[in-house]
Amino acid sequence: MTGRRRTLSIHARLFLGFACALAACAALMVAIIYVGMRFLPTYGFMDTVVVDPSQVTDVAPGRRLPASGEHPDITTKEDVWNTVLAVSAGGVLVVGALGLGVGWFVSKRLLAPLGTINEAARKAAEGNLGERIAATGPPDELHQLADTFDEMLDRLEESFAAHRRFAANASHELLTPLATTRAALQVAGDAPSREELAELLPMLRETNERGIRIVHALLDLASAQNAAFEPAPVDLSALLGAAVAERSAQASSYGIELSTEIEPGRTVSGNAVLLRQLTLNLLDNALTHNAPGGSAHIRLSQTDRTVLEVSNTGPHVTKTQLARLFEPFYRAEERVASARKGHGLGLAIVRSVTAAHHGTLHATANPAGGLTIRVELPR
Repeated sequence: MTGRRRTLSIHARLFLGFACALAACAALMVAIIYVGMRFLPTYGFMDTVVVDPSQVTDVAPGRRLPASGEHPDITTKEDVWNTVLAVSAGGVLVVGALGLGVGWFVSKRLLAPLGTINEAARKAAEGNLGERIAATGPPDELHQLADTFDEMLDRLEESFAAHRRFAANASHELLTPLATTRAALQVAGDAPSREELAELLPMLRETNERGIRIVHALLDLASAQNAAFEPAPVDLSALLGAAVAERSAQASSYGIELSTEIEPGRTVSGNAVLLRQLTLNLLDNALTHNAPGGSAHIRLSQTDRTVLEVSNTGPHVTKTQLARLFEPFYRAEERVASARKGHGLGLAIVRSVTAAHHGTLHATANPAGGLTIRVELPR
């Protein structure tokens, strides 16, 4: 396994770039002043002893004395300072122009990904969540920002798709009993016989009960998602034992063996009503999505966290089903081995209650079929 290539951060690269540019500009400035003062003017400094130029034989290389009749450029200290000022001003202009050009190029090159990120953000603001940055180049801060933005767009797109599915599924779930009720009422309005009424009344009652159950489940989901409660110690062992006893008759009617492994005295901080709803929904899911002659096992243990596991037998669960398992109104019909069907909100409520208690939730497909759901809650 090869190590990840280390790359300097944007801050370090800008710092090094400006440091190199500053050093180069300083060197260039020194060179300009030196060349300008060394070769451009002619000097006519006078010593206390006047020497005839024709008698001078030892002249430094590169130096020349003013010819006869030629006026030197520099004869006094004032001329020196004026020349230095002129040469320095010219050097500053050259170095400034060069520095601006290099700074513009370097900053534009380093900050170019921001334009791509801005364009993707603009498209996302317009509703196009399918655009991705897919940044290339070194993994610096801008690359990390682009990757984080892509992840955010992925989650937003998935969330909006889930909300659209929720709206469609909720409409369908609520419309079905209403349509059934309307059809029954239309039949009843045609003056049916006593026998027909005797058949319609149980159907109307069951349809009405189904609608009430869906509305109650939606209210439970909303309550779990917006729960604001004062945490209190809850004996999860006793609560889970009561839930198992409450569902034991249902398990027997389904032909499912219900076994438990509950450590006593396991207490968590939370809301007893919500936690009871969580345990009942987990048990209902394990019993509903099972097969006659199957089994369901409930285990409660505690280490640094309180762990509740509910495992059941049944058909194999695919990765697609596993990814959408906690989505409201989602039902994997192929997992149901009998006519038993729920409303598809049970595990969504479990997820909301777990989040309200700052816990974690995991679902794993069993190799032999069925599902294991693991809830971890803070002690």
